[in-house]
Amino acid sequence: MKKMMIALVLLFSTVAFAQEKNKKMAFDVDGKCEMCKMRIEKAALGVKGVKFASWDIASHQLSLILDERKTDPMKVKTALVAVGHDTKELKASEEAYDSVHPCCKYRDDATDDSGSH
Repeated sequence: MKKMMIALVLLFSTVAFAQEKNKKMAFDVDGKCEMCKMRIEKAALGVKGVKFASWDIASHQLSLILDERKTDPMKVKTALVAVGHDTKELKASEEAYDSVHPCCKYRDDATDDSGSH
């Protein structure tokens, strides 16, 4: 009986340890304005397993909290390039990039337009 209790305690402690699922991370995403911010955050949050997404205009850092059992950073980056925003590892297709609003064309002009809209 004592061995069974020890085995159960070990089993539950292992399961509890494996439940550490949420991971914080950040990476660069190209963009330049508030419209980009909304598009980037919406795309990231649309990936199953992403619980929090916040993109900073000035630093271009996308901060995430994600469930690693459901997704990984590359899936988020794939969603971002699909809506026209480059990351260091992946580049948006010309078609996706051309779909962003003209003021959001970060490849042509790297200025911060957040104050103009």
